[in-house]
Amino acid sequence: MDRRASAPRQQAIRTALVSADRLQGWVERFAAGHGPVVEDLDDAGLLLRAADGATALLRAPWPSDGRPGRGGSEVHRLASLAAQERGLGLLLVRRGGYAVASASGTTILASKSGNRFIDARSTAEHAARIFTGHRMEYIVPGGDRALVDQVLAQPALKAFTGRARLAFLDIQEIKSAALQKAAADACSIRITVTDPEPAG
Repeated sequence: MDRRASAPRQQAIRTALVSADRLQGWVERFAAGHGPVVEDLDDAGLLLRAADGATALLRAPWPSDGRPGRGGSEVHRLASLAAQERGLGLLLVRRGGYAVASASGTTILASKSGNRFIDARSTAEHAARIFTGHRMEYIVPGGDRALVDQVLAQPALKAFTGRARLAFLDIQEIKSAALQKAAADACSIRITVTDPEPAG
């Protein structure tokens, strides 16, 4: 008997980042590919359950914080929330470099980057200078988690460590061009799609 033949097949799970202006089209394509969907709103986000068993969990880039999105459906309200401009502090750190920026939504207001990571203290001081003077509601971390934590623990960033952190960004290469993509990703709706269970 071939035991491999009887092993259960795993459901495919994938994640996408979708901007607010593309969300309605994404949901329509999901329904076209998987059948009519039912919406289920809970603390985790907006769950779409399709007729063929596929699901899509849609999560806002940030909490409503008293500023909920508007619209006639949960999808429209989620897109409206994601389209709001929030004050962001981007902090991207890896051994190969660092990049910090203040942003209003996807618009970079001030930034600084370096092609090598010097130390946590110096990077924190650069970040503090860039963050100061701008509306800073959330920190957007990315790159190497341990290094980001070291930078945020520095005294220079004490005024900002109380800010909520948004989802950690997977940044493989740190350079100034990464900041614009990081800002766009930070403002996107995170969608986790789980395909239907394999038959048999």
